[in-house]
Amino acid sequence: MGKGFYISKTLGIVLTVVGVAAAATIIALSVVYSQEKSKNVPKPTDGAGTTAQVSTTPSPHASTTPTPSNEPWDKYRLPDTLEPEYYNVTLWPRLQMDEHGMYIFTGESGVAFRCVKETDLILIHSNKLNFTMQEGHHAQLTGMDGTTAPTINSTWLQEKTQYLVIQLNGKLQTGKSYWLYMEFRGELSDDLGGFYRSEYYENGEKKVVATTQMQPTDARKAFPCFDEPAMKAIFHLTLIHPRGTVALANGMEIGKLAILPETVNINVDGHEVSRTRFEPTEKMSTYLLAFVVSEFTFIRTPPSDEVLIRIWARKEAIAAGQGEYALSKTLPILKFFEKYYNSPYPLKKSDQIALPDFSAGAMENWGLITYRETALLYDRNMSSNGDKEWVATVISHELAHMWFGNLVTMRWWNDLWLNEGFATYVSYLGVNDVEPDWTIKDLMVLNEVHKVFAVDALASSHPLSSPEDEIMRPEQINELFDSITYSKGAAVLRMLSEFLSEPVFVKGLSAYLKQFAYSNTVYTDLWKHLQDAVDTTPGLQIPSSVTEIMNRWILQMGFPVVTINTASGQISQKHFLLDPDSPVDRPSQYNYVWFVPIKWMKNGMDQGQHWLLEETAQNDPMKTNDWVLANLNVSGYYRVNYDEGNWQRLLTQLSTDHTMIPVINRAQIIDDAFNLARAKIVSTTLALSTTKYLSEEKDYMPWESAIDNLGYFFLMFDRTEVYGAMQNYLKGKVSPLFEHFKDITSNWTNIPTSHTEQYNQENAISLACSTGLKECTDLTTRWYREWMQNPDSNPINSNLKSTVYCNAIAAGGVEEWDFGWMMFKNSTIAAEADKLMYGLSCTKVPWLLNRYLDYTLDPTKIRKQDATFAIVYIAGNVVGQPLAWDFIRANWDYIFSDYGGGSLSFGRLITGVTKRFSTEFELKQLQQFKEENAQVGFGSATMAVEQAIETTKANIKWVNENKEEVMKWLISETA
Repeated sequence: MGKGFYISKTLGIVLTVVGVAAAATIIALSVVYSQEKSKNVPKPTDGAGTTAQVSTTPSPHASTTPTPSNEPWDKYRLPDTLEPEYYNVTLWPRLQMDEHGMYIFTGESGVAFRCVKETDLILIHSNKLNFTMQEGHHAQLTGMDGTTAPTINSTWLQEKTQYLVIQLNGKLQTGKSYWLYMEFRGELSDDLGGFYRSEYYENGEKKVVATTQMQPTDARKAFPCFDEPAMKAIFHLTLIHPRGTVALANGMEIGKLAILPETVNINVDGHEVSRTRFEPTEKMSTYLLAFVVSEFTFIRTPPSDEVLIRIWARKEAIAAGQGEYALSKTLPILKFFEKYYNSPYPLKKSDQIALPDFSAGAMENWGLITYRETALLYDRNMSSNGDKEWVATVISHELAHMWFGNLVTMRWWNDLWLNEGFATYVSYLGVNDVEPDWTIKDLMVLNEVHKVFAVDALASSHPLSSPEDEIMRPEQINELFDSITYSKGAAVLRMLSEFLSEPVFVKGLSAYLKQFAYSNTVYTDLWKHLQDAVDTTPGLQIPSSVTEIMNRWILQMGFPVVTINTASGQISQKHFLLDPDSPVDRPSQYNYVWFVPIKWMKNGMDQGQHWLLEETAQNDPMKTNDWVLANLNVSGYYRVNYDEGNWQRLLTQLSTDHTMIPVINRAQIIDDAFNLARAKIVSTTLALSTTKYLSEEKDYMPWESAIDNLGYFFLMFDRTEVYGAMQNYLKGKVSPLFEHFKDITSNWTNIPTSHTEQYNQENAISLACSTGLKECTDLTTRWYREWMQNPDSNPINSNLKSTVYCNAIAAGGVEEWDFGWMMFKNSTIAAEADKLMYGLSCTKVPWLLNRYLDYTLDPTKIRKQDATFAIVYIAGNVVGQPLAWDFIRANWDYIFSDYGGGSLSFGRLITGVTKRFSTEFELKQLQQFKEENAQVGFGSATMAVEQAIETTKANIKWVNENKEEVMKWLISETA
């Protein structure tokens, strides 16, 4: 799944009781279904089930069993008695509201399964589906290949564990296969999960798209299925859809390799509809299923290409050329991964579709990848450099999954990190291959390693891999879609590849994929194949087995800080915690000691690699009067501390000739120092001293690291007198950078040439304006005013729009805000709308911010997929933060129920709104919020609430201990 924006799910509304008219619709649909059954569904041997009324009466068994219960239907994991082989599924989504004011879909499905262990019970996942009764039951069971099936005793829906429960009058026989057939109805709601609807306007007319998001546990909302990743099967899909629409699914449309899907027009009881059937999928997990019905159009690769690539989107977006960049990069990235994995892409086609409403960044459905519009569409005239990188990175991430995740899949969600961490890591390799001038592999340190350090340094962090029995319920699974899974997973795999070497890493990976193709694994299977690669590589030595080294990074949370004493040559490691006084309640079999690979340099000369295998060791070459720098190019997942003498030598080198230190490590020195200071390992003034040389720095990575870390100071002090001193100090540091970009762009008329220079130009303007540099404020407000005077001609460079919109709206009032809102609502380019959505949050006018918060609860103003982002943006504004917090508390019941207790991005809402908390009063409010909403719950934000409390406590301590010292230092440096 697309990082990011870690894929969100929402819990849908309970289906409305179905009326007589709806039942008649299902009866009409059965005419079409009977045609499909005659083609590819096994005939029942004991008589076809007749369609009766939809079951809406709860069974006496349903959801009334007190917990704890040992009944199989009260457990969240399927028993190991049945194994699906293939499904036949036909679905008919209605793209118009019915007489009850609902959008619905109807369907039938059959699944062939084999009995692995004798049983008289069938459990199959189903959530928010109403079933047509078959001979008095929810389903119909028949034997296959001459097998006689036992009759059904009773069926009911177990809502808590999301099962359709089928009790039999006899036993299923081991080794025999059976066919389970069901007809059902569901709501095509706007909850962004399962089979749902997305809406947009084209030429003033509302259009409805029926689309899907199954990961992790929402395939069961589309049709009954064995909805666990290890329950792989083949899927035969048929979609019935309105004439004039196009249907897509994982497989190629049946027929020739057509430019357009091959459809058959049919009539169902007066309904003029089309039917599209798809080739059977490869053997795959349910969470990778996808199907879309829309009026979209597409562009494609030439017919001569062996793999068909199609980019689908709204007609207006395709006509504007917004899909061309994605089309130009998809096939080259796909080819890169074929070579990297040493494995051909196993499908005939790869459809990529941009959806107006999609909660994730993207989803790696096999053969039909779904995206947010911002993650697939790029407009040459309106999108920024960052937008282009995002599109390339997300495409690369999703294509990486076609092998690692889709072809070979983790057995259970506790190993989600292996899927997502791996795809995150190699996505940078894929982009680097197609955009070699970007130096994208270096940026991984900022984007992934530094980012996840902040979370993994909390006592409430969690290991990458947890025992299976700790991850059971859907909300527990949803919580795993976090930065630990994506970014830490990527960081430790990058470290592994570094110390093995990329050729050895790829050798083991290729063997792993070959052995486990179309099946499931646990992470230790990968370790075994990497060990085989090590053992067959002459001259390669590592201090222990791959398993012994890596389990210390996988099975225990956190990471070490490595301390190097250049006076004695002693090196040591310790579990790094931002708040060293916070209790670590999670035990570790390794006692929080890691096997640490240390690449290092002395006085600018590479010294190779040293392994630290225990808490303390001696490395005599590190005993020196020269400056020492460890974790060269940040290849390892740890922080580094030094003795005071070496810190001073590094600071001296930065101030005399900073280019002697690699650019990645200049960023690392700043990031390590600031975080070591927060943990009270070094002084805060030492951390601040790493920024003194910045007036001479022109590279992006050190500046980005400094801005990220100083952002914490802004959060802690922007409501105190320290803020003015900070502005004054940083204005002096950023002014030379501002002038540098003014010069090299000929007074802002040109665009810097390199990828990272374009990013740093935005940093220069953003920081210059936020520190009160008048020339910057005048510049941004002038550009925005020129646009207001001529809305059809935006003079603002696309790379600078986010910071210009924000600063101009912050400096302005109602007129500037209303213009930004108008342009936001009129924007047909998602990336442009996102920039405006952020800019609108920057106003200093409280009532405008409150109005904006109210808009987030109205999907006609702010799409549901964007609501949490808008609230977090507002909370990032010092004026908006208390307003956003009051808003969250006042509306939690509604936000939780309607916007997603199970949403994968829901944790970010809590984190974003509370990140400025640094007082005892705010801590008490947060604790009270937790208590008052215990009954409502927090869903996938449960862990985020605990982390917010821990972070607030640490912030309170830090401010109390550092406020006075920081103020004195800033004043002395600007005197």
